[in-house]
Amino acid sequence: MFKFLKKIMNKNETISENKNNFLHRILNTNIREEPNSQEDSIIFGCGCFWGAEKCFWKLPGIVTTSVGYAGGEKKNPTYYEVCSGITGHAEVVKVVWNINELDISDLLKMFWECHDPTQKNRQGNDMGTQYRSTIYYTNKNSKDIINLSKEAYQKELTANNFGEIETEIKMIDTYYYAEEYHQQYLAVEGSRQYCSASPTKVKLGNFNGSNYRLPKEIWDNFNWDIDKCVLRSNNKPIEINK
Repeated sequence: MFKFLKKIMNKNETISENKNNFLHRILNTNIREEPNSQEDSIIFGCGCFWGAEKCFWKLPGIVTTSVGYAGGEKKNPTYYEVCSGITGHAEVVKVVWNINELDISDLLKMFWECHDPTQKNRQGNDMGTQYRSTIYYTNKNSKDIINLSKEAYQKELTANNFGEIETEIKMIDTYYYAEEYHQQYLAVEGSRQYCSASPTKVKLGNFNGSNYRLPKEIWDNFNWDIDKCVLRSNNKPIEINK
């Protein structure tokens, strides 16, 4: 991914501070807007952030998504600095959702299933700390259910001969938006359709604290047995049949 983008983008291109109304290419919502009283946010790292972002924007009840950098030390990092591995940041997706339509357990199900959390500092062919598996929560009330989902998924992984989960889980308060050309990159005409995620094909069912809102028909759109199933799907959010 890094070599491809270096050929076509100016490394100094960022979402400047005066672009406070940068609209999501699919959802047409402001990717910088903070959650209101009916919304919440969380930050996930699942390898390359291109494919990971698409996984989440397709879910019903998502207000907006963006890609960025978090978990490291350097302020206002660029993509090229993050890819160097010296910033400590991971490529991440910030998800804002409507709490009346989605439960955090729906998002955790997507997170655990869309990549392989047992791979340390890598995902598929992408290697380095910037591709590590992460959950950075912004609401302290999310901590318990995140850990409960991890425990439940570890049991499923162990039963299917996978190793230990390597996901970094912590609360953070700093998130840096990635450069504009990375935002909803897979929805850009002519973009390189790339995703490094390597799903385990192990599903997360009900667990202590789960309160799934999405019906089974939504998850039927994500068949992890099909290689790169998210890339093969269209960019539109999935609609719930009423």
